[in-house]
Amino acid sequence: MGVAVWIGLFLLSSLFWAWLLFWGGADWLEGSWLAAVFVHFRAMEWTAEGIRLFAGLMWLGEGIWFAIGLFVPEVRLFKL
Repeated sequence: MGVAVWIGLFLLSSLFWAWLLFWGGADWLEGSWLAAVFVHFRAMEWTAEGIRLFAGLMWLGEGIWFAIGLFVPEVRLFKL
């Protein structure tokens, strides 16, 4: 996968996590089956604060993986 695609995927993912954390996405998804589809299969049972916590941890983990992938191309998942 090229660097441009790697950066683009991270930006799209970051928009989703930012929506959940800062722009009311967690409140909108709370108790909905859509939370199970887009966040985690157990997220239907979580409060908005739990969804935000999960989103923050995932964003942190993806940020670390993104930084590693910038310098070590072998850790990127696909050869696009």
